[in-house]
Amino acid sequence: METIDVDRSDPAYRAWLKEAVRKVQADANRSADTHLLRFPLPEAWGIDLYLKDESTHPTGSLKHRLARSLFLYGLCNGWIRPGKPVIEASSGSTAVSEAYFAKLIGVPFIAVMPRTTSAEKCRLIEFHGGQCHFVDDSMKMYEESAALAAESGGHYMDQFTYAERATDWRGNNNIAESIYQQLKLERYPEPTWIVATAGTGGTSATIARYVHYMQHDTMICVPDPENSCFFDGWTKGDMLASSDCGSRIEGIGRPRMEPSFIPGAIDRMMKVPDAASVAAVRALEKAIGRKAGGSTGTGLWSALRIVAEMVAEGRTGSIVTLLCDPGDRYLDKYYSDTWLAEQGLDIAPYARTLDTFLETGVWPAG
Repeated sequence: METIDVDRSDPAYRAWLKEAVRKVQADANRSADTHLLRFPLPEAWGIDLYLKDESTHPTGSLKHRLARSLFLYGLCNGWIRPGKPVIEASSGSTAVSEAYFAKLIGVPFIAVMPRTTSAEKCRLIEFHGGQCHFVDDSMKMYEESAALAAESGGHYMDQFTYAERATDWRGNNNIAESIYQQLKLERYPEPTWIVATAGTGGTSATIARYVHYMQHDTMICVPDPENSCFFDGWTKGDMLASSDCGSRIEGIGRPRMEPSFIPGAIDRMMKVPDAASVAAVRALEKAIGRKAGGSTGTGLWSALRIVAEMVAEGRTGSIVTLLCDPGDRYLDKYYSDTWLAEQGLDIAPYARTLDTFLETGVWPAG
């Protein structure tokens, strides 16, 4: 329950609220839509693979959309108040984007995050005026965030609860509507599959709901990294599934079934080894000259698996996955052979699988 410490009818508060909402909406109005990039596949396959490049947002990631929606939701609910901090439990990119919006409307921001969060993400949070508050156990982020909000009189944003409801999934230029608009002139304007990884689960819920609402035939696949419980929870129908350690692929995978993850809306899940995710982002750089974060690799690996299935079955169509954030945030992780060795990750077999498939159209067995 939010503490009411301000008169909602006070003219000064109403003026502040109107100006804060205007500033957040103006950010969306200034931002052109993100690009839809083509991943090169042989023309003879009759399959088009696209990456929705969310790294071009002002804060460099898919989470910019979520942060904007969460701030509008919190402001319009009367939860975010002048002078009071916004607190968020985040593994990085959401916190970067929320720090940006907090600075935009002039309120303090505190990110509660695992101590293993990349140094570059921490730098970006502080660059946007935020403060980093570290925990050693990722499962403690939730209660620590709530405690900080209670102590400070601030608002715990709680992306993992509100991500699926803060975004207008029926349209209003959400990511799903944008994808379909950008595909209108392509040879397969209605994608066969959209592949979206899950951190909060808000993006996959938004896309899936939009697909059903608009009566499209597109199927939704959610890939899941190691050390995440989403796949087990989905396959077993267990909303109490959990994992005893955090994901190495920053931004996706969770140790508990988050409230914003909507299993019934999606059609398929795929468990992806972390080494495969890293091999895929390195293959992406070879293919289009762009570095991306590990969550992009998780989605790309799964998208290419689906491409292989379609090739084997002689089907044509299009597939869309997400380029979630830039790789320069992870040079000391997914692009570091030292880090891979420390983690015991061998990407060579997965790299060979991708090379073989892209050269022959056949996904190696095993």
